[in-house]
Amino acid sequence: MRRMVGVVTGLALAASAQAELRTKTVEYKHGDTVLKGYLAYDDAVNGKRPGVLVVHEWWGLNDYAKHRADMLAQLGYVAFAADMYGDGFNTTSPEEAGKRSAEFRNNRPFGRERLTAALDMLRRNDRCDSRRIAAIGYCFGGTCVLELARSGADIAGVVSFHGGLSTPNPADAKHIKCKVLVCHGANDGFESPEEIAAFQKEMREANVDWQMNIYGGAVHSFTNPNSDKVGIPGIGYNERADKRSWEAMKAFFAEIFR
Repeated sequence: MRRMVGVVTGLALAASAQAELRTKTVEYKHGDTVLKGYLAYDDAVNGKRPGVLVVHEWWGLNDYAKHRADMLAQLGYVAFAADMYGDGFNTTSPEEAGKRSAEFRNNRPFGRERLTAALDMLRRNDRCDSRRIAAIGYCFGGTCVLELARSGADIAGVVSFHGGLSTPNPADAKHIKCKVLVCHGANDGFESPEEIAAFQKEMREANVDWQMNIYGGAVHSFTNPNSDKVGIPGIGYNERADKRSWEAMKAFFAEIFR
């Protein structure tokens, strides 16, 4: 454990010493669709370092997802926030967000392919250690990274923050090669007890190396400080759960990137 903690501590110290956060929009493609991801890294860190793919909420690639990428870069990682909708699209309309996200919810292979395009972009970055990559996602993005794992992606781990857990093909869990961390609100009404139980059964039967943290008092979208402003019942920020889940992610990374 001491060695694992040392990996993350070393990254954090390197990032804090004369930190020079660099960010830029990076264009890439999935088929004919032009995508505009967001890259963040600390210029003060020398050599290759682990990469983390960040997948946005159903709102699209907005400032929240980019902020999380910045936070990861400040920890010493190369962070790449994927653009799932194309052209960097984002919205504040629940109706539009629901329409956009449904395209992927109803076509999981298509979503996996689009996210793999972002993963390949991160993997090719000359600062990224392509052997040490993880993916994290929020809400819709949490669903996406779990599907990426189910696709058999050759990555070290995935972290889902208040993401959807169900899948039309539970048997695909047998393809999972990486470790899985799920951070879930105890009062999240968007996932039924049956869906939670089915996910756990899926992980057990596929013999996945998985863990699930349940945060008391937390509802859906508990990591986003702006979730209280949306006006959707059952969505709200929980500062304690936000901080605890971020620390859980950091400990998870210390393990998988050791």
